[in-house]
Amino acid sequence: MTAKKWAYEDFTEGASLDLGSKLVTAEEIIAFASEFDAQPMHLDEEAGKASILGGLAASGWHTCAIFMRMICDAFLIDSTSQGSPGIDEVRWRAPVLANDTLTGRCTVVSKRLSKSRPTVGLVSIKTELFNQRRETVFELKNSVMFLTREAAQ
Repeated sequence: MTAKKWAYEDFTEGASLDLGSKLVTAEEIIAFASEFDAQPMHLDEEAGKASILGGLAASGWHTCAIFMRMICDAFLIDSTSQGSPGIDEVRWRAPVLANDTLTGRCTVVSKRLSKSRPTVGLVSIKTELFNQRRETVFELKNSVMFLTREAAQ
């Protein structure tokens, strides 16, 4: 097995990790909504403009999926991640509109080794996504389980 870049020991409380950027297109908003969240404001520009969202807007669940892709590409795929025990909080702070460019960051809030499985550490993170105007559009708090470097050998 090839050694992973990110193990439990590599996360430091207070550290921030850049998640890169993602252009959100009208086509992908409509495709996601057509399959998973077929509300009018996610399927049609005029319906979006008529809503409080102000334009064709990504579903909140689509925004969650975008976050997941961004975190996977930034570091999760190259880590000892064993998954997450759940989400503590998710907030959609502002609409994600067609042609918005999202950037993101994860901040390590805390970390601890599991009492029952000392080769697994829990890393609590806060993730924020911003649009091109630097407005916060999404916040998520959760923990991720990572193997220690020794356990991953």
